[in-house]
Amino acid sequence: MADRDEVRQQFEEAFEGADYPVNSPMDLVPALPQGPGTTFDVGEETITAMELNQEAAGQGDYPYDSVDELVDDLMDGLEDEGYV
Repeated sequence: MADRDEVRQQFEEAFEGADYPVNSPMDLVPALPQGPGTTFDVGEETITAMELNQEAAGQGDYPYDSVDELVDDLMDGLEDEGYV
């Protein structure tokens, strides 16, 4: 199982540069260092931002006013899917 704090830190670093509020996943793409191909290490797996959107965004409750709100929901989604 992935270390929750490490995963959270990766998300915060990747998404902190977005222009908040964000209204959809597409608003986040410009903030990502490699766009939708940006990868995150989640335990022994590596997932792309696109996969993250599919796996964890079920929790999505747009718009998000801050990186913390967004990351909280992403972490909840990963937990629901058994990643963390």
